[in-house]
Amino acid sequence: MNIESLVRENIRALKPYRSARQDYLTGVLLDANENSFGSVVTAENLTLNRYPDPYQREVRTILAAMNDVALENVFIGVGSDEVIDLIVRVFCEPKWDSIVLLEPTYGMYRVAASIQDVDVRSCLLTEDFQINTGEVKRKVDASTKLIFCCSPNNPTGNLLRVEDILALCDLNSIVIVDEAYIDFAKTESLVKMVLDYPNLVVLRTLSKAWGLAGVRFGYCIADPVIISYLMKVKSPYNISALTSRMTLQALSKGVEVRQTVDAIIQEREWLSGELNKLLCVKEVFHSDANFILVRCTDAGALYKLLAGKGIIVRNRSSEPLLENCLRITVGTHRENEMLINTVKEYYE
Repeated sequence: MNIESLVRENIRALKPYRSARQDYLTGVLLDANENSFGSVVTAENLTLNRYPDPYQREVRTILAAMNDVALENVFIGVGSDEVIDLIVRVFCEPKWDSIVLLEPTYGMYRVAASIQDVDVRSCLLTEDFQINTGEVKRKVDASTKLIFCCSPNNPTGNLLRVEDILALCDLNSIVIVDEAYIDFAKTESLVKMVLDYPNLVVLRTLSKAWGLAGVRFGYCIADPVIISYLMKVKSPYNISALTSRMTLQALSKGVEVRQTVDAIIQEREWLSGELNKLLCVKEVFHSDANFILVRCTDAGALYKLLAGKGIIVRNRSSEPLLENCLRITVGTHRENEMLINTVKEYYE
């Protein structure tokens, strides 16, 4: 596949902004109009008055090793949301191109396309929340640059079948697989498949399993051609020195992360079992994520009841296939007990 042919013509011709720190990170730095006298605040072993490395080489090197790919396969963004936005901007011509969404799914894919004035084509998942590959192929044409897949899917919580995702890679479009919740699933990431499918992009984040939602750090693994264009259009210093430092610290704590993930999975199974016992719950869907989708007799009433007690969940009833469905994040055992007991007090 010729990835270049899918890139917007003006992006191929774009001369990116050249920042000072692309060439030198150390020395007597008098090239970037920084404050040479220092910063008004300090961080241990961190120089805050200098711009950070625009290529994030230290963090990308570690992520590349973790995912068994090359440095050139890794791009870092301000959360996965920035990566999503940049992918749309790189490939989709406003008012001309289209993307395909497998719905219900994460809402930012549609938002990113709408901001860019790109047509969104919706393909409903099957009743068991899997890809309807035949329907997707019917929706794809020469204008379709991107197909977004979320696995495990948000808000349904289930993994999409790998063979269905790879079947989409045979189309002449970029296939983005958002693996924000993959750490909670008993399956491997698709990152290594990037080496076999040049049009496959795998999104990852440190917001979920790593507990760094407030840091805003996401990344993608993709073919070096795709990575080079993301580097071309990103803002010069999109990742701060503070973000990089916090990320480096987190990435050194793999054992602790695994322990936390195991505890969340254990709570997920307990919470699923307890939800199944509630009279107001019609169905608890299988989850491979850190949340559970629940179909209720009256999702609106249950949502209001919980909110009135200070327990906040997400009402997904307005989305296709999700009538009377709530999405409930797996909390601590105390929080999960509070939720269950609150519902029992009202309905039983």
